[in-house]
This record gives sequence, structure tokens and C-alpha cells, in this order.
Amino acid sequence: MAVEEVGRPGKDLTDADARRLRADFPCLGQEVHGRPLIYLDSAATSQKPQAVIDAVSRFYETSYSNVHRGAHTLSERATDAYEGARARVAEFIGAGDSREIVFVRGATEAINLVASSLGRLQFGAGDEILLTEMEHHSNIVPWQLIAEQTGAVLKVVPINDNGELEMAHFEEQLSERTRMVAVGHVSNALGTINPLREIVARAHEMGAPVLVDGCQAAPRLEVDVAELDCDFYTFSGHKLYGPSGIGVLYGKRQWLEAMPPYQGGGEMIRRVTFEGTTYAPPPARFEAGTPHISGPVGLHAALDYVTGIGLEALFQHERELLDYATEAIREVPGVRLIGTAAEKAGILSFVLEGVHPHDIGTILDNQGIAVRTGHHCAQPVMDRFQVPATTRVSFGLYNTREDVDAFIQGLHQVREMLA
Repeated sequence: MAVEEVGRPGKDLTDADARRLRADFPCLGQEVHGRPLIYLDSAATSQKPQAVIDAVSRFYETSYSNVHRGAHTLSERATDAYEGARARVAEFIGAGDSREIVFVRGATEAINLVASSLGRLQFGAGDEILLTEMEHHSNIVPWQLIAEQTGAVLKVVPINDNGELEMAHFEEQLSERTRMVAVGHVSNALGTINPLREIVARAHEMGAPVLVDGCQAAPRLEVDVAELDCDFYTFSGHKLYGPSGIGVLYGKRQWLEAMPPYQGGGEMIRRVTFEGTTYAPPPARFEAGTPHISGPVGLHAALDYVTGIGLEALFQHERELLDYATEAIREVPGVRLIGTAAEKAGILSFVLEGVHPHDIGTILDNQGIAVRTGHHCAQPVMDRFQVPATTRVSFGLYNTREDVDAFIQGLHQVREMLA
């Protein structure tokens, strides 16, 4: 594998390394509109290395069966693979107990699970749920739904002109009525890295649990949930070079044991009668029905892949690309950057005067360059900066400075054509 050529975890990831790693990703070897594909949309979803594709394919070829329920060899293999992936996830994020890992379809389902289950358990009229202005819709709408059902109210921490949380306002909004703090680790629309340790510590002082949306953090930051001391942490496999349709919810054991089931069905029960049902302990309690069995297998392979490179090296590589791109795009007339926090991950959002982001995306696509345009499921962020949409460039381990140069050249052409 090309990963072995890069070297030990923690080694700097150079452009030459990234070019070698790109060969691990079959999708990136194609041409789009007659141009070599340049993929700058990893914040939406990452491409998949051959190691992940092979792991999923091999599982279907040799070991596929339903899990936990069969006494035959294939079921035992599938169960071992499924539960082995759970243990690997726990190790990856620093959870002390694999039973604190719940497999879900994605981070959206994880947040809905916590909002619905924990909300029914402890939210009441006048209780407060504290969010931030930079949240993804999946970390807003589930809380709105449970607030409507329970009489709880939402409080929102604003962000400043750089796209950073106004921590003084966080202190003001936090109160003895706060029953949940829900915050993104890294903003998908701005790239801002939030001060989680401070947020968690202050919330706990007020007796409030903290849920962290880690979708943009898990693929590029070393996450240690024990060190962060957060109560819940969630991420999606498809952004972490793994399959789509698989996600992770970490929850402290005391919370998971106290929470009622989110969905009912097979696997999540101890005994069912028409008079009543008793439920299995976590995590089975929250994994009703036949799960996405191959998803954790692919996720396991993805975690092995990125840790083989080293998350610190991966983050530094993306940060260097971000710095390089930020300096270059400032030379493009008419560009306004959206999100200039001091602490950022590899996400660059901007608007170009006189040009709609969708037109930018279309013209760049004709040059083989894939970027994201729109509100990025973060319309409150767009409202904050008084723009309808932005163009977003986001980096992965397979990107290089050459990709940035091609993007900047393409943006100059956009401006010449439309601005």
C-alpha cells in the first residue's frame, strides 16, 4: 500500500506523499470533462481508498451473514467483524469501553437519537438547550423538534465576524436551566475549530451534558473523548474515508444506560410479550433491526488507513494547504472570505463579487474541479454573514498545492467570464 511508503504515523505528509496516496483512491484516477479530476469537496464526503473497497467486497464475498443471531460459521465471522469494528472505533476516539459505541446510519441519526431519547427523559417546559450559531442543520432541527414536544426552549451562542464563538455570550447563556449543550467540534461551513475543553468544563460546572458533532473533526483531528470529557460524540463514516450509511455515537455509559430506546424491533430486546417488553443493555438497545453490517467493516478499514498515515500529519498537511490557498485567494479581486478564525481546519469558504456560487461551481466543474456551493446545511451561518450561499473548498489527504493552483487559476477564469 502507498500508506507504507509514507512512513510512521506523525511523519510530515508532503505533496509527494499525497500524490502517492492519491493512487490508493480509484475514483480520483478519472477525467471529468476531459480534465484530470481535482476533488476539493472532502468536507461533504471523502473519496474511498482501495483498502476500504476491498474490505467491504471481501466481507460480502466470504463472511456475509446476519450478526448476533446465528450459530453457523458465517454468522460468527460477521459478528466478530461487526464487534471488532466497534472495539476499533472505541480505540480510535479514546473511549474506555466498546459498549459506549453505538452504530447508527450517520451523525444525523445519532443526534436525533440523543435528542429524542434523552429529551424525553429529562427535558421539560422552560428547560434550555444551548446551541451555537454555526451549527449544521442536523444539530439544530432535532433539538427544535424535541423542544416543540417538551416545552424546552433553544438558546443560541452567536459568532463574531471571524466565525468564532462569542465565548462571553456562551457564559451568559449557560444557566441552571441548561439541560443540554450541543456544539460542533469543527464548523463545516467555516472551518472554525471550537474550544471544546472550555465548553465542556463550563457546561459540566452547571450540570449540563455536552453533545459534540465531530463530523468534520474525526477525519482530521486526534479525538480523545475521555480527555475532552464530553458526554456524547458523533461522526459519520463517509467523511472519514469510509462507507456511507454508517455513523458512530459515543455516549458515556451512565447516560446510555439511563436513556430509553429510540426505535423498537429485533435485537434491542431481552424479552417480548404482548403484556410488555424488556430491553437489552446498550449498545444493543439503540441498534434495532438488522444493522448496516458491512458499514462497520469498511469503517474499520478506513480507521486503519488514516491511523497508518497519522492524523497529526494529515491535519498539518491540510492546514498547510489551507494557508497556501488562503494567501493565494486573497489575490483574486472581489473575493470575500467567510470564516477567518485563528484556529481552522482545512475548509475555505468565500463569495466572489458579482458571481453566484452555483455559477462558480459549474464553471470549475467544466475544468474537472469539484467544489461545494450552497448554504452547506448551515443557513444560520449564511444569515449571519448576509450571504445566500458560499463556495467551499475543502481538503483531504490526497490534495496537493498543484490542486490549489489549478483551483485559483480556474477562479481567475470565472472572474474574467462573469464578474
